[in-house]
Amino acid sequence: MANAPVQRMSQLLAKTLRDDPADAEVLSHKLLVRAGYVRRTAAGIWSWLPLGKKVLANVERIVREEMDAVGAQEVLLPAILPREPYEATGRWEEYGPELFRLQDRRGGDYLLGPTHEEIFTLLVKDQASSYKDLPVILYQIQNKYRDEARPRAGILRGREFLMKDSYSFDTEDEGLAKSYALHREAYQKIFARLGLDYRICAATAGAMGGSKSEEFLAPAEAGEDTFADCPNCDFAANTEAITYELTSVDASDVPAAEDIPTPDTPTIETLAASLGVPASATLKNLLVKVDGEIVAVGVPGDREVDMDKVEAHFAPATVELVTETDFAARPDLVRGYVGPRGLEKVTYIADPRVAPGTSWITGANKAGTHTKNVVVGRDFEVSEYVDVVVVQEGDPCPKCGTGLVLDRAIEIGHIFQLGRKYADALKLDVLGQNGKPVRVTMGSYGIGVSRAVAALAEQSADDKGLCWPAEVAPADVHVVAAGKALQTDLALDISGKLAAAGVRVLVDDRPGVSPGVKFTDSELIGVPKILVAGRRAADGVVELKDRRTGEREELTVEEAVARLTA
Repeated sequence: MANAPVQRMSQLLAKTLRDDPADAEVLSHKLLVRAGYVRRTAAGIWSWLPLGKKVLANVERIVREEMDAVGAQEVLLPAILPREPYEATGRWEEYGPELFRLQDRRGGDYLLGPTHEEIFTLLVKDQASSYKDLPVILYQIQNKYRDEARPRAGILRGREFLMKDSYSFDTEDEGLAKSYALHREAYQKIFARLGLDYRICAATAGAMGGSKSEEFLAPAEAGEDTFADCPNCDFAANTEAITYELTSVDASDVPAAEDIPTPDTPTIETLAASLGVPASATLKNLLVKVDGEIVAVGVPGDREVDMDKVEAHFAPATVELVTETDFAARPDLVRGYVGPRGLEKVTYIADPRVAPGTSWITGANKAGTHTKNVVVGRDFEVSEYVDVVVVQEGDPCPKCGTGLVLDRAIEIGHIFQLGRKYADALKLDVLGQNGKPVRVTMGSYGIGVSRAVAALAEQSADDKGLCWPAEVAPADVHVVAAGKALQTDLALDISGKLAAAGVRVLVDDRPGVSPGVKFTDSELIGVPKILVAGRRAADGVVELKDRRTGEREELTVEEAVARLTA
Protein backbone atom coordinates (compact mmCIF):
# COMPACT_ATOMS: atom_id res chain seq x y z
CA MET A 1 0.00 0.00 0.00
CA ALA A 2 1.37 3.43 -0.92
CA ASN A 3 2.39 5.84 1.78
CA ALA A 4 -0.37 8.23 2.82
CA PRO A 5 0.44 11.83 3.71
CA VAL A 6 0.66 13.07 7.29
CA GLN A 7 -1.08 16.42 7.77
CA ARG A 8 0.48 18.29 10.69
CA MET A 9 -1.83 20.78 12.36
CA SER A 10 1.17 22.93 13.21
CA GLN A 11 1.38 23.61 9.47
CA LEU A 12 -2.33 23.47 8.63
CA LEU A 13 -4.13 26.52 7.26
CA ALA A 14 -7.17 26.26 9.49
CA LYS A 15 -8.22 27.99 12.66
CA THR A 16 -10.87 26.48 14.85
CA LEU A 17 -13.37 28.74 16.59
CA ARG A 18 -14.95 28.35 20.00
CA ASP A 19 -18.13 30.27 19.17
CA ASP A 20 -20.66 29.96 16.37
CA PRO A 21 -20.47 32.57 13.59
CA ALA A 22 -22.96 35.36 14.21
CA ASP A 23 -24.70 34.84 10.85
CA ALA A 24 -24.92 31.05 11.09
CA GLU A 25 -28.47 29.66 11.10
CA VAL A 26 -28.05 25.91 10.69
CA LEU A 27 -25.83 23.28 12.28
CA SER A 28 -23.67 22.53 9.24
CA HIS A 29 -22.94 26.23 8.73
CA LYS A 30 -21.87 26.61 12.35
CA LEU A 31 -19.69 23.51 12.53
CA LEU A 32 -18.01 23.70 9.12
CA VAL A 33 -16.87 27.24 9.90
CA ARG A 34 -15.91 26.54 13.52
CA ALA A 35 -13.93 23.41 12.56
CA GLY A 36 -11.95 25.24 9.88
CA TYR A 37 -13.44 23.57 6.80
CA VAL A 38 -14.85 26.61 4.98
CA ARG A 39 -14.80 30.40 5.17
CA ARG A 40 -17.26 32.91 3.76
CA THR A 41 -15.95 35.01 0.88
CA ALA A 42 -19.18 36.85 0.09
CA ALA A 43 -22.90 36.22 0.47
CA GLY A 44 -23.49 32.71 -0.85
CA ILE A 45 -19.85 32.31 -1.95
CA TRP A 46 -17.50 30.07 0.04
CA SER A 47 -13.82 29.18 0.12
CA TRP A 48 -12.84 25.60 0.94
CA LEU A 49 -9.89 25.28 3.30
CA PRO A 50 -7.59 22.22 3.29
CA LEU A 51 -9.72 20.01 5.54
CA GLY A 52 -12.90 20.96 3.71
CA LYS A 53 -11.28 20.38 0.33
CA LYS A 54 -10.32 16.86 1.40
CA VAL A 55 -13.91 16.03 2.34
CA LEU A 56 -15.20 17.60 -0.88
CA ALA A 57 -12.65 15.61 -2.90
CA ASN A 58 -13.71 12.38 -1.20
CA VAL A 59 -17.34 12.99 -2.13
CA GLU A 60 -16.22 13.72 -5.70
CA ARG A 61 -14.20 10.51 -5.77
CA ILE A 62 -17.16 8.36 -4.70
CA VAL A 63 -19.46 10.02 -7.22
CA ARG A 64 -16.87 9.62 -9.99
CA GLU A 65 -16.24 5.94 -9.22
CA GLU A 66 -19.92 5.03 -9.32
CA MET A 67 -20.57 7.05 -12.47
CA ASP A 68 -17.64 5.39 -14.21
CA ALA A 69 -18.99 2.02 -13.08
CA VAL A 70 -22.18 2.48 -15.14
CA GLY A 71 -20.17 3.39 -18.23
CA ALA A 72 -20.53 7.16 -18.01
CA GLN A 73 -17.77 9.23 -19.60
CA GLU A 74 -16.42 12.31 -17.83
CA VAL A 75 -15.98 15.60 -19.67
CA LEU A 76 -15.54 19.19 -18.58
CA LEU A 77 -17.57 21.95 -20.18
CA PRO A 78 -17.17 25.71 -19.72
CA ALA A 79 -18.98 27.54 -16.93
CA ILE A 80 -19.41 30.70 -19.03
CA LEU A 81 -22.00 29.86 -21.66
CA PRO A 82 -23.49 31.69 -24.67
CA ARG A 83 -27.03 33.01 -24.59
CA GLU A 84 -28.25 31.50 -27.86
CA PRO A 85 -28.76 27.83 -26.83
CA TYR A 86 -30.65 28.86 -23.70
CA GLU A 87 -32.77 31.23 -25.73
CA ALA A 88 -33.59 28.39 -28.13
CA THR A 89 -34.97 26.29 -25.26
CA GLY A 90 -36.69 29.25 -23.57
CA ARG A 91 -34.65 28.98 -20.41
CA TRP A 92 -32.89 32.34 -20.86
CA GLU A 93 -36.19 33.91 -19.78
CA GLU A 94 -37.70 31.04 -17.76
CA TYR A 95 -34.88 31.04 -15.23
CA GLY A 96 -35.72 34.63 -14.33
CA PRO A 97 -33.55 36.61 -11.92
CA GLU A 98 -31.77 33.50 -10.58
CA LEU A 99 -29.74 33.26 -13.79
CA PHE A 100 -26.37 35.03 -13.68
CA ARG A 101 -26.22 37.02 -16.92
CA LEU A 102 -23.17 38.93 -18.16
CA GLN A 103 -21.81 40.63 -21.26
CA ASP A 104 -18.37 40.63 -22.82
CA ARG A 105 -16.65 43.79 -24.00
CA ARG A 106 -18.37 43.49 -27.39
CA GLY A 107 -21.82 43.37 -25.85
CA GLY A 108 -22.30 39.64 -26.37
CA ASP A 109 -24.66 37.98 -23.87
CA TYR A 110 -23.47 35.09 -21.71
CA LEU A 111 -24.52 33.30 -18.55
CA LEU A 112 -22.93 31.36 -15.71
CA GLY A 113 -24.23 27.83 -16.09
CA PRO A 114 -26.90 26.67 -13.63
CA THR A 115 -27.20 23.35 -15.51
CA HIS A 116 -25.82 22.29 -18.88
CA GLU A 117 -28.60 20.49 -20.79
CA GLU A 118 -28.26 22.78 -23.80
CA ILE A 119 -24.47 22.56 -24.04
CA PHE A 120 -24.38 18.78 -23.67
CA THR A 121 -27.06 18.51 -26.35
CA LEU A 122 -24.96 20.58 -28.74
CA LEU A 123 -21.85 18.55 -27.87
CA VAL A 124 -23.59 15.29 -28.78
CA LYS A 125 -25.06 16.91 -31.90
CA ASP A 126 -21.50 17.70 -32.96
CA GLN A 127 -20.05 14.30 -32.09
CA ALA A 128 -22.82 11.79 -32.82
CA SER A 129 -24.27 11.30 -36.29
CA SER A 130 -25.57 7.72 -36.26
CA TYR A 131 -27.59 5.44 -34.00
CA LYS A 132 -24.32 3.49 -33.71
CA ASP A 133 -22.88 6.38 -31.67
CA LEU A 134 -25.60 5.95 -29.03
CA PRO A 135 -26.50 5.33 -26.28
CA VAL A 136 -24.01 7.47 -24.41
CA ILE A 137 -23.89 8.89 -20.88
CA LEU A 138 -21.72 11.96 -20.26
CA TYR A 139 -21.03 13.70 -16.97
CA GLN A 140 -18.99 16.43 -15.36
CA ILE A 141 -18.25 17.65 -11.84
CA GLN A 142 -18.19 21.42 -12.01
CA ASN A 143 -19.16 24.61 -10.24
CA LYS A 144 -22.68 25.85 -10.98
CA TYR A 145 -24.18 29.27 -10.37
CA ARG A 146 -27.54 30.56 -9.20
CA ASP A 147 -28.23 34.14 -8.17
CA GLU A 148 -30.15 33.31 -5.00
CA ALA A 149 -32.24 36.18 -3.66
CA ARG A 150 -31.39 35.20 -0.08
CA PRO A 151 -28.34 32.92 0.04
CA ARG A 152 -28.39 31.26 3.45
CA ALA A 153 -27.49 28.19 5.49
CA GLY A 154 -23.81 28.24 4.55
CA ILE A 155 -22.94 25.89 1.70
CA LEU A 156 -26.46 24.45 1.69
CA ARG A 157 -27.83 27.32 -0.37
CA GLY A 158 -25.04 29.23 -2.04
CA ARG A 159 -24.73 31.17 -5.24
CA GLU A 160 -21.79 29.01 -6.34
CA PHE A 161 -21.88 25.27 -5.68
CA LEU A 162 -20.21 22.09 -6.88
CA MET A 163 -22.44 19.67 -8.74
CA LYS A 164 -22.22 16.44 -10.69
CA ASP A 165 -24.49 16.68 -13.70
CA SER A 166 -24.83 13.83 -16.17
CA TYR A 167 -26.89 13.39 -19.30
CA SER A 168 -28.01 10.32 -21.20
CA PHE A 169 -28.71 10.20 -24.92
CA ASP A 170 -30.76 7.39 -26.46
CA THR A 171 -32.65 6.83 -29.69
CA GLU A 172 -35.66 5.16 -28.04
CA ASP A 173 -37.78 5.73 -24.95
CA GLU A 174 -36.91 2.23 -23.75
CA GLY A 175 -33.26 3.22 -23.83
CA LEU A 176 -34.01 6.34 -21.79
CA ALA A 177 -35.81 4.22 -19.20
CA LYS A 178 -32.72 1.99 -18.95
CA SER A 179 -30.36 4.97 -18.57
CA TYR A 180 -32.65 6.41 -15.91
CA ALA A 181 -32.63 3.09 -14.04
CA LEU A 182 -28.83 2.93 -14.23
CA HIS A 183 -28.57 6.36 -12.64
CA ARG A 184 -31.15 5.54 -9.98
CA GLU A 185 -29.15 2.47 -8.94
CA ALA A 186 -25.83 4.35 -9.07
CA TYR A 187 -27.25 7.11 -6.86
CA GLN A 188 -28.33 4.56 -4.27
CA LYS A 189 -24.78 3.19 -4.20
CA ILE A 190 -23.29 6.69 -3.97
CA PHE A 191 -25.44 7.81 -1.05
CA ALA A 192 -24.94 4.50 0.75
CA ARG A 193 -21.16 4.89 0.46
CA LEU A 194 -21.40 8.48 1.65
CA GLY A 195 -23.25 7.27 4.74
CA LEU A 196 -26.31 9.43 4.10
CA ASP A 197 -29.81 8.62 5.29
CA TYR A 198 -32.03 9.40 2.31
CA ARG A 199 -35.43 8.86 0.71
CA ILE A 200 -36.29 8.54 -2.98
CA CYS A 201 -39.32 10.74 -3.59
CA ALA A 202 -41.52 11.52 -6.56
CA ALA A 203 -40.88 15.10 -7.66
CA THR A 204 -41.88 17.78 -10.14
CA ALA A 205 -39.71 18.58 -13.15
CA GLY A 206 -39.86 22.38 -12.73
CA ALA A 207 -37.79 24.46 -15.14
CA MET A 208 -35.91 21.34 -16.27
CA GLY A 209 -38.92 20.00 -18.12
CA GLY A 210 -39.56 16.39 -19.02
CA SER A 211 -41.80 13.69 -17.61
CA LYS A 212 -40.69 11.34 -14.82
CA SER A 213 -38.68 12.91 -12.04
CA GLU A 214 -37.45 11.73 -8.64
CA GLU A 215 -35.55 13.45 -5.85
CA PHE A 216 -33.09 11.97 -3.39
CA LEU A 217 -33.79 13.72 -0.10
CA ALA A 218 -31.72 13.60 3.10
CA PRO A 219 -33.96 14.16 6.15
CA ALA A 220 -32.63 17.06 8.23
CA GLU A 221 -34.06 19.95 10.24
CA ALA A 222 -32.16 22.38 8.03
CA GLY A 223 -33.83 21.05 4.88
CA GLU A 224 -35.78 23.43 2.67
CA ASP A 225 -37.86 20.69 1.04
CA THR A 226 -40.86 19.09 2.72
CA PHE A 227 -41.59 15.51 1.80
CA ALA A 228 -44.37 13.13 2.70
CA ASP A 229 -43.67 9.57 3.76
CA CYS A 230 -46.30 6.86 4.12
CA PRO A 231 -45.78 4.65 7.20
CA ASN A 232 -47.83 1.86 5.62
CA CYS A 233 -46.51 1.55 2.05
CA ASP A 234 -43.55 2.61 -0.10
CA PHE A 235 -45.04 5.96 -1.13
CA ALA A 236 -42.77 8.98 -0.68
CA ALA A 237 -42.96 12.29 -2.51
CA ASN A 238 -42.02 15.92 -2.31
CA THR A 239 -45.20 17.66 -1.17
CA GLU A 240 -45.14 19.73 -4.37
CA ALA A 241 -45.47 16.52 -6.41
CA ILE A 242 -48.37 14.89 -4.56
CA THR A 243 -51.50 14.56 -6.65
CA TYR A 244 -54.93 13.14 -5.94
CA GLU A 245 -57.50 11.61 -8.24
CA LEU A 246 -60.61 13.62 -9.01
CA THR A 247 -63.62 11.77 -7.57
CA SER A 248 -67.12 13.06 -8.33
CA VAL A 249 -69.94 12.78 -5.75
CA ASP A 250 -73.70 12.58 -6.08
CA ALA A 251 -75.37 15.97 -5.50
CA SER A 252 -78.92 15.03 -6.48
CA ASP A 253 -80.28 15.68 -2.98
CA VAL A 254 -78.60 19.08 -2.49
CA PRO A 255 -81.18 21.94 -2.43
CA ALA A 256 -80.91 24.87 -4.79
CA ALA A 257 -78.28 27.48 -4.15
CA GLU A 258 -79.47 30.20 -1.77
CA ASP A 259 -78.02 33.58 -0.87
CA ILE A 260 -77.71 34.26 2.85
CA PRO A 261 -76.87 37.54 4.63
CA THR A 262 -73.44 37.37 6.24
CA PRO A 263 -72.42 40.91 7.25
CA ASP A 264 -68.88 41.49 8.47
CA THR A 265 -67.61 38.05 7.42
CA PRO A 266 -64.86 38.76 4.86
CA THR A 267 -62.63 35.88 6.07
CA ILE A 268 -63.15 32.13 6.32
CA GLU A 269 -62.73 32.34 10.09
CA THR A 270 -65.41 35.00 10.60
CA LEU A 271 -67.76 33.28 8.15
CA ALA A 272 -67.45 29.87 9.83
CA ALA A 273 -67.92 31.40 13.29
CA SER A 274 -70.97 33.40 12.18
CA LEU A 275 -72.74 30.42 10.63
CA GLY A 276 -71.55 27.84 13.16
CA VAL A 277 -70.06 25.58 10.49
CA PRO A 278 -66.58 24.12 10.12
CA ALA A 279 -64.20 25.95 7.80
CA SER A 280 -64.10 22.78 5.68
CA ALA A 281 -67.72 23.45 4.64
CA THR A 282 -66.71 26.72 3.00
CA LEU A 283 -65.03 27.35 -0.33
CA LYS A 284 -62.04 29.69 -0.39
CA ASN A 285 -61.47 31.59 -3.64
CA LEU A 286 -57.99 33.10 -3.94
CA LEU A 287 -57.50 35.60 -6.75
CA VAL A 288 -54.15 35.78 -8.54
CA LYS A 289 -52.89 37.40 -11.70
CA VAL A 290 -51.21 35.25 -14.34
CA ASP A 291 -49.34 37.52 -16.72
CA GLY A 292 -51.89 40.18 -15.78
CA GLU A 293 -55.01 38.03 -16.29
CA ILE A 294 -57.09 37.29 -13.19
CA VAL A 295 -57.45 33.65 -12.17
CA ALA A 296 -59.48 32.34 -9.23
CA VAL A 297 -58.10 29.37 -7.28
CA GLY A 298 -60.69 27.35 -5.36
CA VAL A 299 -59.77 25.25 -2.31
CA PRO A 300 -61.66 24.07 0.80
CA GLY A 301 -61.86 26.82 3.41
CA ASP A 302 -59.76 24.90 5.93
CA ARG A 303 -56.82 24.55 3.51
CA GLU A 304 -54.13 26.96 2.35
CA VAL A 305 -53.13 27.54 -1.26
CA ASP A 306 -49.55 26.47 -2.05
CA MET A 307 -48.34 29.35 -4.19
CA ASP A 308 -45.30 27.35 -5.30
CA LYS A 309 -47.65 24.82 -6.89
CA VAL A 310 -49.67 27.58 -8.54
CA GLU A 311 -46.53 29.18 -9.92
CA ALA A 312 -45.22 25.83 -11.14
CA HIS A 313 -48.48 25.13 -12.93
CA PHE A 314 -48.48 28.42 -14.81
CA ALA A 315 -44.69 28.62 -15.39
CA PRO A 316 -43.10 30.40 -17.13
CA ALA A 317 -45.88 32.98 -16.71
CA THR A 318 -45.61 35.45 -13.85
CA VAL A 319 -48.01 34.79 -10.97
CA GLU A 320 -48.85 37.40 -8.33
CA LEU A 321 -51.65 38.11 -5.89
CA VAL A 322 -54.29 40.65 -6.84
CA THR A 323 -53.97 44.06 -5.20
CA GLU A 324 -56.27 46.80 -3.96
CA THR A 325 -55.77 48.50 -7.31
CA ASP A 326 -56.98 45.38 -9.11
CA PHE A 327 -60.12 45.23 -6.95
CA ALA A 328 -60.76 48.93 -7.62
CA ALA A 329 -60.56 48.27 -11.37
CA ARG A 330 -63.00 45.36 -11.09
CA PRO A 331 -66.02 46.38 -8.94
CA ASP A 332 -67.65 43.03 -9.75
CA LEU A 333 -64.97 41.38 -7.61
CA VAL A 334 -66.00 42.10 -4.01
CA ARG A 335 -63.10 41.60 -1.66
CA GLY A 336 -63.93 39.02 1.01
CA TYR A 337 -67.08 37.88 -0.79
CA VAL A 338 -65.78 36.49 -4.10
CA GLY A 339 -67.54 33.34 -5.30
CA PRO A 340 -67.39 31.17 -8.42
CA ARG A 341 -70.98 31.76 -9.55
CA GLY A 342 -71.35 34.44 -12.18
CA LEU A 343 -67.67 35.32 -12.39
CA GLU A 344 -66.89 37.06 -15.67
CA LYS A 345 -63.52 37.39 -17.37
CA VAL A 346 -61.99 35.20 -14.66
CA THR A 347 -60.58 31.71 -15.22
CA TYR A 348 -61.53 29.36 -12.38
CA ILE A 349 -59.22 26.52 -11.39
CA ALA A 350 -59.68 24.32 -8.34
CA ASP A 351 -58.04 21.66 -6.23
CA PRO A 352 -59.39 18.09 -6.76
CA ARG A 353 -60.99 18.33 -3.30
CA VAL A 354 -63.44 20.76 -4.94
CA ALA A 355 -64.76 17.86 -7.00
CA PRO A 356 -67.88 17.75 -9.19
CA GLY A 357 -70.94 17.30 -6.99
CA THR A 358 -69.41 18.72 -3.82
CA SER A 359 -71.49 21.39 -2.09
CA TRP A 360 -70.12 24.57 -0.52
CA ILE A 361 -70.81 27.83 1.24
CA THR A 362 -69.02 30.50 -0.71
CA GLY A 363 -69.05 34.17 -1.67
CA ALA A 364 -72.01 35.62 -3.58
CA ASN A 365 -70.01 38.42 -5.22
CA LYS A 366 -72.04 40.89 -3.15
CA ALA A 367 -70.87 42.67 -0.02
CA GLY A 368 -72.09 41.04 3.18
CA THR A 369 -73.57 38.06 1.34
CA HIS A 370 -72.61 34.42 0.83
CA THR A 371 -74.36 31.56 -0.97
CA LYS A 372 -75.01 28.11 0.46
CA ASN A 373 -75.66 24.83 -1.38
CA VAL A 374 -73.35 25.84 -4.24
CA VAL A 375 -72.64 22.63 -6.15
CA VAL A 376 -69.65 22.17 -8.44
CA GLY A 377 -70.78 21.28 -11.94
CA ARG A 378 -74.35 22.40 -11.28
CA ASP A 379 -73.94 26.01 -10.22
CA PHE A 380 -70.51 26.71 -11.67
CA GLU A 381 -67.83 25.02 -13.77
CA VAL A 382 -64.16 24.47 -13.03
CA SER A 383 -61.92 25.23 -16.00
CA GLU A 384 -59.07 23.03 -14.78
CA TYR A 385 -58.20 20.89 -11.78
CA VAL A 386 -54.76 21.34 -10.23
CA ASP A 387 -53.40 20.05 -6.92
CA VAL A 388 -52.76 23.38 -5.22
CA VAL A 389 -53.34 22.93 -1.48
CA VAL A 390 -50.54 22.86 1.07
CA VAL A 391 -50.15 19.20 2.05
CA GLN A 392 -50.74 18.59 5.75
CA GLU A 393 -49.65 15.92 8.19
CA GLY A 394 -52.26 13.17 8.14
CA ASP A 395 -53.49 13.78 4.58
CA PRO A 396 -54.32 10.41 3.00
CA CYS A 397 -51.60 8.57 1.10
CA PRO A 398 -52.55 8.69 -2.60
CA LYS A 399 -51.51 5.04 -2.86
CA CYS A 400 -53.05 3.34 0.21
CA GLY A 401 -55.01 6.00 2.14
CA THR A 402 -52.92 5.91 5.33
CA GLY A 403 -52.20 9.27 6.94
CA LEU A 404 -48.97 10.78 5.60
CA VAL A 405 -46.05 11.85 7.80
CA LEU A 406 -44.24 15.07 6.84
CA ASP A 407 -40.56 15.76 7.33
CA ARG A 408 -37.95 18.32 6.28
CA ALA A 409 -35.11 17.27 4.01
CA ILE A 410 -32.15 18.45 1.95
CA GLU A 411 -32.25 17.69 -1.76
CA ILE A 412 -29.01 15.86 -2.55
CA GLY A 413 -29.88 14.44 -5.95
CA HIS A 414 -32.47 14.73 -8.70
CA ILE A 415 -33.03 12.59 -11.78
CA PHE A 416 -35.20 13.47 -14.78
CA GLN A 417 -36.49 11.78 -17.89
CA LEU A 418 -36.27 14.86 -20.07
CA GLY A 419 -37.53 13.23 -23.22
CA ARG A 420 -37.08 15.32 -26.36
CA LYS A 421 -37.56 18.86 -25.01
CA TYR A 422 -33.96 19.90 -25.60
CA ALA A 423 -33.41 17.70 -28.64
CA ASP A 424 -36.46 19.31 -30.26
CA ALA A 425 -35.30 22.84 -29.48
CA LEU A 426 -31.75 22.23 -30.70
CA LYS A 427 -32.63 19.70 -33.44
CA LEU A 428 -30.56 16.79 -32.15
CA ASP A 429 -31.05 13.96 -34.64
CA VAL A 430 -29.00 10.93 -35.67
CA LEU A 431 -29.46 8.60 -38.60
CA GLY A 432 -31.48 5.56 -37.58
CA GLN A 433 -31.12 1.98 -38.75
CA ASN A 434 -33.41 2.72 -41.69
CA GLY A 435 -31.27 5.65 -42.80
CA LYS A 436 -33.83 8.22 -41.70
CA PRO A 437 -33.29 10.89 -39.01
CA VAL A 438 -34.22 9.88 -35.46
CA ARG A 439 -34.85 12.48 -32.75
CA VAL A 440 -32.74 11.69 -29.66
CA THR A 441 -34.31 11.38 -26.20
CA MET A 442 -32.48 12.57 -23.09
CA GLY A 443 -32.18 12.21 -19.35
CA SER A 444 -30.65 14.65 -16.88
CA TYR A 445 -29.23 13.62 -13.51
CA GLY A 446 -27.75 15.84 -10.80
CA ILE A 447 -25.98 15.39 -7.47
CA GLY A 448 -25.13 18.32 -5.24
CA VAL A 449 -21.53 17.48 -4.33
CA SER A 450 -20.90 20.45 -2.04
CA ARG A 451 -24.46 20.16 -0.72
CA ALA A 452 -23.80 16.51 0.18
CA VAL A 453 -21.00 17.71 2.49
CA ALA A 454 -23.46 19.95 4.31
CA ALA A 455 -26.07 17.17 4.44
CA LEU A 456 -23.52 14.81 5.97
CA ALA A 457 -22.62 17.44 8.55
CA GLU A 458 -26.30 17.95 9.41
CA GLN A 459 -27.02 14.24 9.78
CA SER A 460 -23.88 13.00 11.49
CA ALA A 461 -22.91 15.79 13.89
CA ASP A 462 -23.44 15.56 17.63
CA ASP A 463 -23.21 18.04 20.51
CA LYS A 464 -19.40 17.98 20.35
CA GLY A 465 -18.96 18.68 16.65
CA LEU A 466 -18.68 16.98 13.29
CA CYS A 467 -18.55 13.19 13.03
CA TRP A 468 -17.70 12.13 9.50
CA PRO A 469 -18.35 8.69 7.97
CA ALA A 470 -15.01 6.99 7.32
CA GLU A 471 -15.06 7.19 3.52
CA VAL A 472 -15.49 10.97 3.35
CA ALA A 473 -13.51 12.07 6.45
CA PRO A 474 -10.46 14.29 5.85
CA ALA A 475 -8.30 11.63 7.56
CA ASP A 476 -8.61 8.10 8.89
CA VAL A 477 -7.17 8.90 12.28
CA HIS A 478 -6.58 12.10 14.26
CA VAL A 479 -3.44 11.70 16.37
CA VAL A 480 -3.27 14.07 19.34
CA ALA A 481 -0.01 14.91 21.09
CA ALA A 482 -1.08 15.94 24.60
CA GLY A 483 1.67 18.52 24.87
CA LYS A 484 5.03 17.42 26.20
CA ALA A 485 8.01 16.80 23.95
CA LEU A 486 7.93 13.06 24.62
CA GLN A 487 4.26 12.89 23.73
CA THR A 488 4.81 14.91 20.55
CA ASP A 489 7.70 12.69 19.48
CA LEU A 490 5.57 9.58 20.04
CA ALA A 491 2.62 11.13 18.15
CA LEU A 492 4.83 11.94 15.16
CA ASP A 493 6.46 8.50 15.26
CA ILE A 494 3.16 6.61 15.28
CA SER A 495 1.81 8.96 12.60
CA GLY A 496 4.72 8.04 10.36
CA LYS A 497 4.14 4.33 10.89
CA LEU A 498 0.44 4.66 10.12
CA ALA A 499 1.11 6.73 7.01
CA ALA A 500 3.63 4.18 5.77
CA ALA A 501 0.86 1.60 5.95
CA GLY A 502 -1.46 3.78 3.85
CA VAL A 503 -3.48 5.34 6.68
CA ARG A 504 -4.38 9.02 6.24
CA VAL A 505 -3.26 10.86 9.36
CA LEU A 506 -4.03 14.27 10.83
CA VAL A 507 -1.70 14.89 13.76
CA ASP A 508 -2.12 17.70 16.26
CA ASP A 509 1.45 18.66 17.02
CA ARG A 510 0.74 22.34 17.67
CA PRO A 511 3.15 23.75 20.24
CA GLY A 512 1.79 25.89 23.06
CA VAL A 513 -1.78 24.60 22.70
CA SER A 514 -3.28 23.03 25.82
CA PRO A 515 -4.36 19.37 25.84
CA GLY A 516 -7.94 20.48 26.56
CA VAL A 517 -8.10 22.60 23.41
CA LYS A 518 -6.57 19.78 21.34
CA PHE A 519 -9.09 17.26 22.66
CA THR A 520 -11.97 19.66 21.99
CA ASP A 521 -10.71 20.33 18.47
CA SER A 522 -10.36 16.62 17.72
CA GLU A 523 -14.05 16.15 18.50
CA LEU A 524 -15.03 19.29 16.61
CA ILE A 525 -13.10 18.26 13.47
CA GLY A 526 -14.77 14.86 13.50
CA VAL A 527 -12.24 12.31 12.18
CA PRO A 528 -13.63 8.80 12.93
CA LYS A 529 -10.71 7.61 15.10
CA ILE A 530 -8.77 9.67 17.65
CA LEU A 531 -5.43 8.41 18.94
CA VAL A 532 -3.99 10.22 21.97
CA ALA A 533 -0.35 10.19 23.01
CA GLY A 534 -0.91 11.26 26.61
CA ARG A 535 0.01 10.42 30.16
CA ARG A 536 1.34 6.91 29.39
CA ALA A 537 3.44 7.94 26.42
CA ALA A 538 6.63 7.07 28.33
CA ASP A 539 5.36 3.46 28.52
CA GLY A 540 4.64 3.36 24.80
CA VAL A 541 0.90 3.27 25.49
CA VAL A 542 -1.69 5.37 23.67
CA GLU A 543 -5.45 5.78 23.93
CA LEU A 544 -7.68 4.96 20.94
CA LYS A 545 -11.10 6.61 20.89
CA ASP A 546 -14.02 6.06 18.54
CA ARG A 547 -15.36 9.52 17.71
CA ARG A 548 -18.94 8.37 17.19
CA THR A 549 -19.44 5.98 20.10
CA GLY A 550 -16.97 7.55 22.52
CA GLU A 551 -15.50 4.13 23.35
CA ARG A 552 -11.89 4.24 24.54
CA GLU A 553 -9.15 1.69 25.08
CA GLU A 554 -5.45 1.78 25.90
CA LEU A 555 -3.13 0.07 23.45
CA THR A 556 0.57 -0.25 22.86
CA VAL A 557 1.89 1.56 19.82
CA GLU A 558 2.24 -1.76 18.00
CA GLU A 559 -1.33 -2.75 18.88
CA ALA A 560 -2.67 0.64 17.80
CA VAL A 561 -0.88 0.46 14.44
CA ALA A 562 -2.12 -3.08 13.90
CA ARG A 563 -5.68 -2.10 14.79
CA LEU A 564 -5.76 0.95 12.53
CA THR A 565 -4.14 -0.79 9.56
CA ALA A 566 -6.22 -3.98 9.76
